[in-house]
Amino acid sequence: MSGRRIAAFDFDGTLTRRDTLVPFLATACGRGALGRALRRVGPLAVRARTGRLDSDLHHRDATKAALLHELMAGREAAWLERQGSGYAAGLGARLRPEMVEQVAWHREAGHELVLVSASLGTYLRPFAERHGFDHVIAVELEIGDHGRLTGAMAGPNVRGPEKASRLREWLSGDPVQTMWAYGNSSGDRELLAMADVPVWVQRPARRATAARP
Repeated sequence: MSGRRIAAFDFDGTLTRRDTLVPFLATACGRGALGRALRRVGPLAVRARTGRLDSDLHHRDATKAALLHELMAGREAAWLERQGSGYAAGLGARLRPEMVEQVAWHREAGHELVLVSASLGTYLRPFAERHGFDHVIAVELEIGDHGRLTGAMAGPNVRGPEKASRLREWLSGDPVQTMWAYGNSSGDRELLAMADVPVWVQRPARRATAARP
């Protein structure tokens, strides 16, 4: 059978040791601004930040949208790209060594590497370029008049069913010989269900190499 060989990776908690979005917002906007935004968004945001809303995608998505709007509305898109590029340069230190090895194995085997993440494309794209990924599916922010951010996400949050939907859209109906998928949370279930070789990455990820045929 001929077809594409795809390795799809979640990012936060799968390739990295922990979340990267909140630290990015703190770095880009300042801890004070992040704290004020969290207070304005309310207690629901604090619960989402501590991971206690994993089972409630609607509340989690709404909280994320509100927080991003508070912090990003009116800022220049060029500023966001600069912040993302600078932040991406330091992400290598946050990676899990065993997953770096897994990515390298797929790359050396000639597989297509794709990130499928609910984090922001503004820093995942430069990260992907540095680390040899072929494509990024992530949250993008809407750009309005005069190159300024509206604060809205340009589409649904890339979590849960949306991960699978966006990956199918990228594949464009092409035949796939083998798909590997790596994830670590309930938001990755639909992505993993698409794969011929699904890998639940544990903490610590002791069995990631089991994905190699």
